[in-house]
Amino acid sequence: MLEKIMPKTDSEVSIQGQVICDMLKHITTDLSIGKKIKNGELRKRLQEPPWIVPSCFTAEDIQLENFTMKWLERKVEPATDKVILQLHGGGYMGAVRNAYYVFAGLYNEVSKGCSVLTPDYRVAPEHPYPAALEDALASYQWLLKKGYLGDDIIVAGDSAGGGLAMCLCMYLKDHHMPMPCGLVCMSPWTDLTASGESYETNYTKDVLFGNTRESLIYQNEYVQDADPMDAYISPLFGDFRGFPPMLIQVGGNEMLLSDSVEAAARAKQQNVKVRLSVYEGMFHVFQMAYLNIPESKKAWAEVGRFIDVLRKEEFGPNTGY
Repeated sequence: MLEKIMPKTDSEVSIQGQVICDMLKHITTDLSIGKKIKNGELRKRLQEPPWIVPSCFTAEDIQLENFTMKWLERKVEPATDKVILQLHGGGYMGAVRNAYYVFAGLYNEVSKGCSVLTPDYRVAPEHPYPAALEDALASYQWLLKKGYLGDDIIVAGDSAGGGLAMCLCMYLKDHHMPMPCGLVCMSPWTDLTASGESYETNYTKDVLFGNTRESLIYQNEYVQDADPMDAYISPLFGDFRGFPPMLIQVGGNEMLLSDSVEAAARAKQQNVKVRLSVYEGMFHVFQMAYLNIPESKKAWAEVGRFIDVLRKEEFGPNTGY
């Protein structure tokens, strides 16, 4: 079934990409740390030094009632037409990390200067659903109060953050609030019931979550007593009608592959403009390799082209929509 609807982005894995995949597989099969990576324990305990802001940016810390945000802006000639709200990944159990501020810098670069807002939203188990959604909404509303229109805002996210971006849009639509102009979703977690085909077909291929039922994909404290099929938790089961254009990127070896494929298919059936890009042989959120492997470099360039299309509103077969 998946082969019939999956577009092919790359027919083979680059040498650099294969090296990274092999390295990750070696690390995650190590009994001492592999389990902690897969269940999220290592990330939750990770202690990082303060992020050093590159000289070309300014970064402002913003305190809201329940969480903090970081506002990244280019020092010289920041773009004023669009702004990006970045929702980080981490399985709803990991807080923001320095890697996402690097992501913010890359979003700024490929978007030709868009400022980026990255909330450190509350996470489980201390703050289960709907805390993450509430904080995503508060971040979005902060941008509206700052003077941005919905048409000015691009919501981007990876993994849980990609699913959360869709959940946020579900909520905005249901409550007749301004919708963003576009969504960028990297390996979005759209099905917290783990019912998709690729949870089985890629079980032994996924270097980050495969070969165990003890990963945070299956053992997650975000949902708790809520219904995992609620569209504000698993947007795959929601109504995409009225959604803005979406770019969805996913690795071909992910257990979460079907989360992207099925969400894209459902959205397209409901007349949403969607581009689904499957990067063969790639792992979950391979864009975390930044510009160091061809696949990730290509994915970030694709994000830049998508933002250009949003600016020009030039959707059509030539752009993949």
